[in-house]
Amino acid sequence: MFDKFREACGIFGILGRPEAANLTYLGLYALQHRGQESAGIVVSDGQTLHLEKGMGLVADVFSEARLRRLKGSVAIGHVRYSTTGSSQLKNAQPIVASYRHGGVALAHNGNLVNAHVLKAELEARGSIFSSTTDSEVIVHLIARSGSDDLVEATAEALSRVSGAYSLVVMNETELLGIRDPHGFRPLSLGRLGQSWVLASESCAFDLIEATFVRDVEPGEFVRITADGVKSYRPLAASLPAQCIFEYIYFSRPDSLLYGQNVAGVRKARGRQLAREAPAGPDLHRAQAGHPPLRREDQAEPGARDPGGETRRGGGRLHRARDHQPEDREHAPVGRRARGSHADQRAPHDLPVLLRH
Repeated sequence: MFDKFREACGIFGILGRPEAANLTYLGLYALQHRGQESAGIVVSDGQTLHLEKGMGLVADVFSEARLRRLKGSVAIGHVRYSTTGSSQLKNAQPIVASYRHGGVALAHNGNLVNAHVLKAELEARGSIFSSTTDSEVIVHLIARSGSDDLVEATAEALSRVSGAYSLVVMNETELLGIRDPHGFRPLSLGRLGQSWVLASESCAFDLIEATFVRDVEPGEFVRITADGVKSYRPLAASLPAQCIFEYIYFSRPDSLLYGQNVAGVRKARGRQLAREAPAGPDLHRAQAGHPPLRREDQAEPGARDPGGETRRGGGRLHRARDHQPEDREHAPVGRRARGSHADQRAPHDLPVLLRH
C-alpha cells in the first residue's frame, strides 16, 4: 500500500554555491506553508551524496550542527504535506539511492496515478521498496534505465508514469528540474549571481535574494551543470491542466504562479464572484452580527456592487475601497528581494484557465 496523497509538497534545488545547504534551508523555510510533516536536504560534495532529514518543521529539523555536516555546492530539498495516515521518517524526502552509475536523489511534488501497477511490476522483478511513497517508483525506474545520462535515464523512467509531478533530481555533479507534460504542479527557475535555483514557488527566491527568471514549462527538463542551463523536451506534449487549488489554497500570496500573481488572481476571483453572485447588504451585515439596514440606508441608484459594477438601484452603499488608497496586489510578507517580482501588478481580470 502507498501512503496517502501528498498534493502540496514543496521542492527546492540549487547548483553552484558552496553554501548550497544553507540556501536550501532558507528556500524550504519560505516553502514551509506547502508542507509541515517532514523536511530533508541532500547535498553533493562532487563525490558523494549526503542526506539529512527529519520529522517536523524546517527550523526544528535542521540545527546548525546538521547543516554544517552538509558540505557541497549542489543541493535539493523537500518539505512534505501533512495529512492523517502514514507519517513516518521512512517516507520523508528527498529519496537517495546508489546504483551502477553512482548516486541519485529525488524530491517530488505530485501524485502518480499508476504507481500501484508499476510498483507491483518492479517488485515482481526483484525491486525492494523502503517507503510507501509513489515517488520511490521513479527512483527504481531511473536505476533500471540502460543509460548513464541523467536526463535520458529520467526521461525513460517518466515515460512510464502517469500523473502529476514536479521534480528536482540530482547526482554528484548536476541538477534537473522537471514538470509533467500537463504542468499540473508548479516549478520556477531563478538566478542567484552565477548560480541557478529551482523552487515550487517563486517566493523562495525572495528570501535568498535570487531573481525569478521563468516557469519551467510543462514537459520540460531543465538541466543545470557547471556549464549553465540547457532545456530538453523528451516527453510527448499534452494539453495543459494546471491545478486550480494552487491559486486558491496551496500557494503563498506573493508568489508568481503560471505567469500570474497569486494575490491578484485571488482578488480577481472575488470580484468575479461578486459580479456573478452578488450578496445583498443585509447578508454582509448578518455575517458581521449587525441588524439589517433601514430602508433609507438601502442601496440607491449609482452605487457600485462589490464586484465594481454600478447597480441599477442603489446609492449610499459603496465600497470602502472607494475611500482608500489603491489596493496593492501583494500580501505584506516581509522584505522583498532586489530584482524580485514583488512590484509586478496583478491582472485586472481572471486568467483564462479560471473562467472555465
